[in-house]
Amino acid sequence: MTTTNEIAEKIAAEQDLTKAQAKAIVESVFQEITKAAVSGTETSIPGFGKFKVKDTPAREGRNPSTGATIKIAASKKLTFAPAKATKDALNGE
Repeated sequence: MTTTNEIAEKIAAEQDLTKAQAKAIVESVFQEITKAAVSGTETSIPGFGKFKVKDTPAREGRNPSTGATIKIAASKKLTFAPAKATKDALNGE
């Protein structure tokens, strides 16, 4: 697993920044993606992929331990669709 700190350390080394500066940049990018998602806006990063919000409607489900029918509230989910370059990199192409 890669952490925010590990990403920041790599950026700091590659871009001649302090770790604190790099971490602030990484956190800022994540905050902007989150702000866009909260407002329902898609974030597209060319060569990497797209983050978009998907609405999940309310539905009925079952409590697995009792079998009772329950209502599951509507919710929003953040999805990621990788760009072709990312998919190709994953598959060694």
